Amino acid sequence: MNYWKHSLLSKKKINGEMKTRRKIFTRLTLIVLIFASMGLFSFLKKTPTKSSSINPYKDSSANFIYNLLFCDDLNLYKRKVQQPYTYPFDILFSETSSVSDLQKIVDDKNSDPRIKVLAYNKQLANGHKPNKKELFAVIVEIGLDNGLDVLASFNNGTARYINQTGKILVWETINDETANKIKSDLFANSQSIVNQIGVWGKPRLPNPTKGNARITFLVSDGFYFGEGPIDVLFGDSMAGPALTKAAELMQYLTQKSLDK
Repeated sequence: MNYWKHSLLSKKKINGEMKTRRKIFTRLTLIVLIFASMGLFSFLKKTPTKSSSINPYKDSSANFIYNLLFCDDLNLYKRKVQQPYTYPFDILFSETSSVSDLQKIVDDKNSDPRIKVLAYNKQLANGHKPNKKELFAVIVEIGLDNGLDVLASFNNGTARYINQTGKILVWETINDETANKIKSDLFANSQSIVNQIGVWGKPRLPNPTKGNARITFLVSDGFYFGEGPIDVLFGDSMAGPALTKAAELMQYLTQKSLDK
């Protein structure tokens, strides 16, 4: 795999830099974004390998929540839903669900964004491509000294934060004006990135390890993500704004939880 790298120590300006970036973003499906955020974000330095079991935490419940965030394993959701299945799980879990059946979930304004992603993914698996590109979640992972920090922000205003220790913050408040404003800015910046890069189209890679970071976008037409080394420019015009808002949202949510 190829990674777009840029050293913080390099002070040379190349006239064709922007043209080169555009070519890279057009050519690659795995896009390396340049991003940093006030020391909160570290970056990938080598290509990870695939893993069928992604368990970054010592606690199994934290690993379970972590993997649920990405909506790429329907069987995980089966483990938490009791039978007999009712809507929308009767459709999602059925082997005979049609594209139109799944579309009912997609069109349901009351459906959780994760459920919509699962429905879209099942449509994609059946060869059906969505008519629109809709962003449902932005997930930022940072490999810290004591483990993995993860923030998942969903387009309905809910969020999940898993601390490097494995402690979990569940944010279900959808009427907090400050959180919603940060979320809206995060999604606007993230949508701009999605519009310029390509869908991954392969299984999710193992979580970033210490010193590495990743930003993932769950979109109606698939899974997008970007990675980059730590020696990057914080002010990158594409990735910087999204990561700054992600850091701001994480700080706000954690402070709100402490104030309770």
